This record gives sequence, C-alpha cells and structure tokens, in this order.
Amino acid sequence: MSTELKPFEEHNARRFIWANGLQGLGDQIVAPKTVLPWLFGAAGVPGFFTAMLVPIRESLSMLPQAAMTPWVTTQPSRKKVWIIGSLGQFIAAALIALVALFLNGWALGITVVVLLGVLSLFRSLCSIASKDVQGRTISKGRRGLITGRATALAGAIALVVGLGLSFVQGDLPRWGLVALLGGGALTWALAAIVFQGIHEPESEVDPQPVKEGWWKDTWELFTGDQQFRRFVIVRSLMLVTALSTTFIVTLSQEIGQDISNLGIFMVASGLASLLGGRISGIFSDLSSKNTMAVCSGAASVVIILLVVSAEFASGAVNAWVLPLGFFLVTLAHTGVRVARKTYLVDMAEGDLRTRYTGAANTLMGVILIIVGAISGVIAQFGSQAALLFLAIIGFVGVFMAASMRDVSAKS
Repeated sequence: MSTELKPFEEHNARRFIWANGLQGLGDQIVAPKTVLPWLFGAAGVPGFFTAMLVPIRESLSMLPQAAMTPWVTTQPSRKKVWIIGSLGQFIAAALIALVALFLNGWALGITVVVLLGVLSLFRSLCSIASKDVQGRTISKGRRGLITGRATALAGAIALVVGLGLSFVQGDLPRWGLVALLGGGALTWALAAIVFQGIHEPESEVDPQPVKEGWWKDTWELFTGDQQFRRFVIVRSLMLVTALSTTFIVTLSQEIGQDISNLGIFMVASGLASLLGGRISGIFSDLSSKNTMAVCSGAASVVIILLVVSAEFASGAVNAWVLPLGFFLVTLAHTGVRVARKTYLVDMAEGDLRTRYTGAANTLMGVILIIVGAISGVIAQFGSQAALLFLAIIGFVGVFMAASMRDVSAKS
C-alpha cells in the first residue's frame, strides 16, 4: 500500500467519510428510484413525471460538469465549491419536502421534477470538487478505501431507515413521506458542516481557467487522450448496473410478483452499499479497473440468470429469485461506482483531474440519455429484452477494461 501520509490525512479522511456518507444517505432518501415514485403514487402524479425522475437526476448531475469546470479550476479552494454544492442540494431537497406537503397531481409532478433538476446541478459541483479535494488530502492507495467507507456508512444508515419502514403497517401516511424527505434534506446541511473541517492544502500552482471553450476542451480530451477515452468508453459499457434495476422491478411486475415496497427497496440498496462499499474500496486500491470489470461481469451474469428464471421457473421461485437478483445487481453497481471514482482520482493530478472529471461526467450525461433511450425502445419488446441488451454491453465492458492502464496502487 501507499506509504507516506499527507498532513492531517487521518483527520481529513474521517471528515471525508462522514461528509460523503451523509451526502450518500441524502441520495438514498431523496431517491428517484424509490421514495419519490412512492410519493408520486400517493399524490396522484401522472406516470409521465415518474418516468422522468431517473433521467433528470442522473443526466443533469453529469451533463453540466464540463461547462462548470472552467469556473471550478479558477477557485483556489475546491473545498468551498463542494460546500456550495452541498448547501444547494439541501435547499432543493428541503423545497421538495415542502411542496410534497401541499401539492398534488400535475402541480407536484412539475415542481418536484424542476427541483430535482436544481438539486442535480448542485450535485455536479460536489462531483467535480470532491475528487480534487480527495486527491489533495488523501494519499494514493487509500482513496478507494475512503470512498468505500463513505458508501458503506450511507448504506448502513439507509438500511436502518429501510428496516424501520418495512415494519410500517399499511400505507405510509403522506406526512411520513414528507418527514422522510425533510430528514434527507438535512443530511446535505450536516455534510457541508462536516466538510468545512477538512484541512485543504493550498494549490501549488496558480489556478488557471480552461483556455478553450468547455465543449471544445471536452471533445479534445476525448479524441486526443487515449487513456481518458478508454475510461469513458468502458464506463459507458458498465451502465448495465445503473440501468438494469428498474427493468428487474418491471420484470417482476410483468410476471405477477410484487416487490414495490419502499422498505424493501431501501433495505436492498442500503445493504448493498454497506456490504459492497468497503470491500470494493479495498479491491479498488489494488486494481480499480479489475474491480470495475469483475462487478460488471457479475451483474451481467446475474441478469442473464434472472431472465432465464423469469421465463422457466415457477412463481414461487421467482418470488425470492428476483428480489435477490435486484440486491446482487445493486451490490455490483456499488462496486462499479467506487472503482470508477477511484480510477478517475488515481488517473491524473491537479487541474487535469478536475478537467477529466467534468469532461467524463458531461460525456456520460449524453451517453446515459442515448443508452437509456435505446434500452427504452428495446423494452417495448419486454423487460427481458432490455435486460439482455444491457447484459451484453456489460460483457463487452469486461473485455474493454482489459485495455485500460492500471493506475491504482498495489500492495
């Protein structure tokens, strides 16, 4: 493992874990795959707005990053950028909780989708700044472990919340959902307070803005930097873990099963983060590219087995196979997320790391919309067809990962 620690590294690591863990908990509570759809169902919001939640949340948290990068690179303190992003998410999430108390139907759907877009834009700032702060304060060889611990912390708390909800008899009352969303909003405010305590070293060079336009810089990085291009391509192919869980839930409904219980979803998500976060962090510090490949391949195998089970197994078997598969794919997604974050932080230093982060996430926002649209069209032939498509690109990602340079520290 890496040897010499940076000044205040243990102190900074604890702050980084707690701040990012709290932010991760907010992500799991104000969640477009679980709590917000549940709210929309209770408030009579049209299905169109439910379908918009995940694309808005994911793409708007990535698309603007290259455009934001020129401003971020002029800021001497990236910690302050992260704090601005966290406080912005707190305000947006608090407003979502507020409107959930008073609005219904179309009005609630439009307002929440807009506010979720605002939340995602501030999430972009945290995403750009987080990797640079981590690179400045945490030594290579420990970054995956730190990211994994933050993920596990968020998962542990979400698991407790999910278990509590699973014992609620009948439907959760509207005020209960509002209180849950309000609690989720507070996690971002607490995260900002914790992150403020990080000792960020002064930049060794004067901050310099990107000289070209942000899109030109993004495209030149992609076409001219082979290492960066391979990372983006492999990350795109590993969208299998991000997009498939929705189709697993839909598949279970198509064959007559019911797993649309809010507590069960949060338990599965929290348990996956708790178990996968720290383990994948350790393996990411050994080889982040291999961790991505193994998790993507495992998810693809699970998806194939789920499709086979749904086609040939009895309803009684699928009643436990499909929820288990949902958990396993979510676990694999946790591993992919931790590994790709570690790879990106280890791949470059200084402002180049910041440019990589913004450019990669902007490109991924575009690619996410494209792949999501393709899988949506294929899903017209059934969820099984969409899952098979995603499993195939996941397997391709495993083979493509072999061409990536191994940038992580080894023991």
